[in-house]
Amino acid sequence: MSAVTFFSSVQEQLLLVEERIREQAGQEHHPDLRSALEHLLAAGGKRIRPTVCLLVGNMLGAPEEKLITLCASVEILHTATLVHDDLIDGALLRRGLPTLNTRWSPAATVLTGDFLFARAAKLSAETDYLPLMKLFAETLSIIVNGELTQMFSARGVIDRGNYYQRIHAKTASLFEMTTLASTMVATEAESTRRSMKEFGYEIGMAFQIVDDILDFTGEEHTLGKPIGSDLLNGMVTLPAIYYAESHPTDPDIISLPTGSWMNTESMSRLVENIRSSDSIEKSFDEAAGHVTRALGKLENFEDCPEREALENLSRYIVERKL
Repeated sequence: MSAVTFFSSVQEQLLLVEERIREQAGQEHHPDLRSALEHLLAAGGKRIRPTVCLLVGNMLGAPEEKLITLCASVEILHTATLVHDDLIDGALLRRGLPTLNTRWSPAATVLTGDFLFARAAKLSAETDYLPLMKLFAETLSIIVNGELTQMFSARGVIDRGNYYQRIHAKTASLFEMTTLASTMVATEAESTRRSMKEFGYEIGMAFQIVDDILDFTGEEHTLGKPIGSDLLNGMVTLPAIYYAESHPTDPDIISLPTGSWMNTESMSRLVENIRSSDSIEKSFDEAAGHVTRALGKLENFEDCPEREALENLSRYIVERKL
């Protein structure tokens, strides 16, 4: 499925979102901040989150001005988390382009991420809706707590509960915030808000599971990082969990919790075993289950182009190659 099937209806609005984002590093700020923002925007990305935000908001009749501001806030928040993630992980490439931390010192990179967080918060405040600002703050807390959990108590851990908690914090929480926030500026109906929050959760979980699958099945030049880099960093994702459950006596699995993830030879062997097992297919099936539940959350809404686009976007999540 082509991404055009769900991007096309909001293409002009996405240009307005981009314009609002670029405005955040205006003339009154340090010129290097403008340069950094341009660099980050040039890295592209699918703009999945603002697209979801626009489609949900348009489907529910949200005011366009507030929706554009909210979408810019969401994308800047997402970008800020990537800036800090790349620094923490020591990543040199993102989407095939050098990361910000390859150009600047760690201190400057952290401060740039902080600036982006601040601008995202400012934009959320411009919606003039206190509950939305609280939602924004709560989501940022979830993301940061998840990052700390990953750093201090997740390496080498083969545990489904730990994994689901991590991917909710890392990815699904922001999708939840995106769909709920765009609903909040459109309606006060609690049932609608609840349905769209759950829709965001489901597509967010699916999105991260597929990302974790692609870490094993993708091409290094496309991913911009080594195949199996999650395992090499001690992060046990769903394909590895499925493999561990069906191969509990594999020496590389047995030694994983005790630090074998630092052994490149052992992890390279484990990556190849996972790639050739049915763990990839099982993981895709689980992601597809999340998408099925997401589609179910849309059934109570009237047929319209936005609903169809959201359905296409949901299906695209488990069909994409990057």
